Amino acid sequence: MNITESPATVGINNHSNNNNTTTTASASQDKTSSATSSSSSPSAHLPAGEYYANSSNYVSRHRTLGNSKPKALQNSNDPMAHSEAATKYRRPRRGSHDDKATKPRRFLIDVEETQKLILEQEDTDGDFQITVNDVGPKVITLGTADSAGFNKYDIRGTYMLSNLLQELSLAQDYGRKYVVLDEARLNENPVDRLSRMIRHHFWDGLTRRIDAEGLEMIANDPKNRSKNTAPRIYIPCGEKEVLEYYKNVSVQKPHLKLDVVQLPEVITPKYVQSINEKPGILALAMTKFVDEEGHETLKGVPFVVPGGRFNEMYGWDSYFESLGLLIDGRLELAKGMVDNFVYEIQHYGKILNANRSYYLARTQPPFLTDMMLKVFDRLPFSLEIENKQWLAIALTAAIKEYLTIWMSEPRYDPESGLTRYYSEGVGMPPETEPTHFDHVIKPFADAKGLSIHEYSRMYNEGELIEPELDTYFKHDRAVRESGHDTSYRLDNCAADIATVDLNSLLYKYEMDIAEIIQAIFGDTFETPFFTCYETSSSSSSSSSSSEQDQPTTMTHTSAEWFERARVRQARINEYCWNEERGLYFDYNTRLKAMGTYESVTTFYTMWAGCADRDKAERMMTCALPLFEVTGGLVSGTEASRGLITLSRPNRQWDFPFGWAPHQIISWIGFEKYGFKEEAKRCSYRWLYTITKSFVDFNGVVPEKFDVVNMTHKVQVEYGNVGVDFKFIPREGFGWMNASYQVGLGYMDRQLRRALGAVMEPSKVFKCKDVCIEVSNNESIVAQPPDTTTRLVRPRSLRRA
Repeated sequence: MNITESPATVGINNHSNNNNTTTTASASQDKTSSATSSSSSPSAHLPAGEYYANSSNYVSRHRTLGNSKPKALQNSNDPMAHSEAATKYRRPRRGSHDDKATKPRRFLIDVEETQKLILEQEDTDGDFQITVNDVGPKVITLGTADSAGFNKYDIRGTYMLSNLLQELSLAQDYGRKYVVLDEARLNENPVDRLSRMIRHHFWDGLTRRIDAEGLEMIANDPKNRSKNTAPRIYIPCGEKEVLEYYKNVSVQKPHLKLDVVQLPEVITPKYVQSINEKPGILALAMTKFVDEEGHETLKGVPFVVPGGRFNEMYGWDSYFESLGLLIDGRLELAKGMVDNFVYEIQHYGKILNANRSYYLARTQPPFLTDMMLKVFDRLPFSLEIENKQWLAIALTAAIKEYLTIWMSEPRYDPESGLTRYYSEGVGMPPETEPTHFDHVIKPFADAKGLSIHEYSRMYNEGELIEPELDTYFKHDRAVRESGHDTSYRLDNCAADIATVDLNSLLYKYEMDIAEIIQAIFGDTFETPFFTCYETSSSSSSSSSSSEQDQPTTMTHTSAEWFERARVRQARINEYCWNEERGLYFDYNTRLKAMGTYESVTTFYTMWAGCADRDKAERMMTCALPLFEVTGGLVSGTEASRGLITLSRPNRQWDFPFGWAPHQIISWIGFEKYGFKEEAKRCSYRWLYTITKSFVDFNGVVPEKFDVVNMTHKVQVEYGNVGVDFKFIPREGFGWMNASYQVGLGYMDRQLRRALGAVMEPSKVFKCKDVCIEVSNNESIVAQPPDTTTRLVRPRSLRRA
């Protein structure tokens, strides 16, 4: 297959002057032989805000009919009032033709009528999208602008028609009833189009702020199934200025019916349960600024949400989103997300699962140190003192989180020296779908002769005590804290499992903190005193010690943090490494046994750098073949998942599903150890999956994929987020957007061409050792990857 052929290719038939010439426009912009792509104006690929604000594609209704208004009635702002415009767009009396040799083709479009025609003719399944599942003729005829609509061309194919539907929707956003539309926006290379949409539209669509202006949008909680849906915001104890600000907002905007609540100083699991029927957003960081009237006020620090029903700032999602933001030049937005994490640690004690009230007792996989280093590395050198102060605040927060959350019981297991997920809570998680736990509750309800609803209410309120359910929900909360909710890997055991991924992340914390202290803070760093397992153990060994005897500060050196990393690395190798199988497994701290579930999280050890060279090579030989499938890296093996039945359904973090965080972490890990070809191959597979879905399904960018059967239409407990939209995707999905932008950094020129042509991985990589030759005799996989968008290791540690 030649890489210039593509499912995205569209045929355009010229019907004017009895000319039946057919032009084929490739999806790849490298097709310089194409008249359309070679002559298209750079302005054709502008973001929608600039493109549809450009006067060059403003169209008056009169343009298609000539300017017949009396001069006295003409509007001076109407382009048709000027003789040059009137001459250009008046319908000619004699036949006309487009100058294809010198001009890119542009179409004169009635937005509303064309949209109506497309939907009536092409949207056969009624989902307001044009996809490969629609069975319409897949052709629309448009008139060209240079001929005032006289010359007609057929726009053919799913990709081009879906792009037309999207562009019409964008034109409506900017109030356009008529528009001149460049053909180059319809047959644009799908790689360029998706990357552009992510950079200029999706991030904006996912950005939120918690203040008077942004509160209405962020307060919306699709997961809230309580009777009280009025917006509510919880303010941390001691934040008097913030509390007063939101009280003023509630007075100034009475239509919001905003309920402002201050949290107690000590937040217990029982308290968190007590407010489950009054869910609300949790306040995040704010900055002072002077408004237009000269008054000093507060403004929320922006952040990115995952999308869909996840309309709040999430823990590990935010890390991966920040990688995409940094690639796309959104440094301040990524920096603000670090600031919000620091605020959470300072005021809520941890980086939260997300900033909703029902997440107050739950955290998520820790990525803060790498996140803050990547931001710090990109801050302007001219502000070196301010940057160092900013890093010191973030580092203090990271050390507090490490010691008080991850190195404290119940998460820390002193016997193995490893850490596990363990979310303290009471009752059933309230953010799930209403019937999510029915299959769990039903046997207990039947035994008591109660309905599921009544039994659930009595259990949550403590009227019924059931230790077996307590254990079930302990593990269920731990699964949710792990981010891998749900998976048979952690089923009914999550709170006992020291996962290899969590301990790899903490090894990375230890190494990052050590290197920052050594390279940036002169090998000594002081923080407030934080109680953890180490300090608690030393205090308990001395009978004379008391809280009053504890020091107020702690002095940290790189040596102690390097030692922590060395000890954790040794314990990961002792308890998790299986030499015979050639991969890392989780460790069950209750059974005191190594697990058997084969998980792609084994590659976290390479991302964190805690696997030695021999183990890394063993994993590439033994583990990679287990997880590499057509569409990328699958979460786990089919054998580990086990048999799927009606009573044992699919879980979304198992085989055959693939997720963006696993892909990104693995690519970076492979590259760290020099396995660049494997990194390129796996990243191509994943980007191919995203691109093909984007081309075939009206621009969809979902939360996850079935990477074995190559579909985003998954049959799993939570469905798929990011697929429910009309006409055009507005947000994509946070970490999926990021994975696309990060993955493009691994694409050399030939791989990017193949991706733009939606070329199947099996045809790009015929085998491990044989490269594919293209028409210009350049190897698709021989060139080194473009390093401009890779985010492997911050340069900040080398500044000294």
